[in-house]
Amino acid sequence: MKFRVAATGFYAPPDVETAEDLSPRVGRSPHWIRSRTGVGRRHVAAHRDVALLGAAAARQALGDGPPPDLLINASATPRQVIPDNAPFIQKELALDGMPSYTVHASCLSFLVGLNLAATLVNAQAQRILLVSAELATASRNFEEPESSLLLGDGAAAMMIESPTAENNTEILYQAMETWPVGTDFTTILTGSRRHPNLPDVQPEEHLFHMEGPKVYRVARQKVEQFLDRTWKETGLSPDDIDLVIPHQASGPALAVLPRYGFAEEKVINIIGEYGNCVAASIPMALYLALNEGRIKKGDTLLLLGTGAGLSVAATILRW
Repeated sequence: MKFRVAATGFYAPPDVETAEDLSPRVGRSPHWIRSRTGVGRRHVAAHRDVALLGAAAARQALGDGPPPDLLINASATPRQVIPDNAPFIQKELALDGMPSYTVHASCLSFLVGLNLAATLVNAQAQRILLVSAELATASRNFEEPESSLLLGDGAAAMMIESPTAENNTEILYQAMETWPVGTDFTTILTGSRRHPNLPDVQPEEHLFHMEGPKVYRVARQKVEQFLDRTWKETGLSPDDIDLVIPHQASGPALAVLPRYGFAEEKVINIIGEYGNCVAASIPMALYLALNEGRIKKGDTLLLLGTGAGLSVAATILRW
């Protein structure tokens, strides 16, 4: 599928928390925080409204152009349960009438949303505003240092249009696989199962929980198998990939990527500055790579990530 990337947007809140700032709160040294998570700084939204983050990135992608035909919010952290985040972002943008909805696949939401948007601009829409915005720091449980110290807040957006005679981006390959063995590895239990009104529900059940060693062990094995299938199905190899834009899961997770055959300099790594911004991490990394001139027309990009579930997904783009 071909589509045109008309514009992109990016937003990181101005407030920053460093490893030194959080060290007393978790009883760990700044060196421990950096070595175990890879995160030295993370941006934090003091206003605690994820719609404001999404709208800030979306305005940049909208620019002075016409309104989109559709707004897709591809994010995991909800502003509230009902309605979903999309109409709140739309409200901040003062856009009326057009449809808007949320695609939620945890950290892989942007990749799912991108595939959906590319399909729709080849079928029924001309302009789709795709937004990933995450306010993950609101769900940190500082009783679990390794997981809580990973998270940051941020947003990115992309204006996707119908393909033209030139300057198109093409999806060469897209795949996603899920193994439910990981359903309890990464959780926020708020919902009908552990509703706040149930008498035995504890406040910490509404916070982010991750069994890091289990996630790392299973994900590493599944990603290797997933990539092996990717190369067989596409006829490509790691040498054919000009740039890897991964989900910024953690420093140790990013350090594994060269073992799959990717040169370290080809891997976009923003975890140290922004932390794990959930679904927004891939489009944030893509935006920064574009603005640093690291992506050229004709480059082959691998967008790769893991998500709660446990899921693995990849999209290969010809830029």
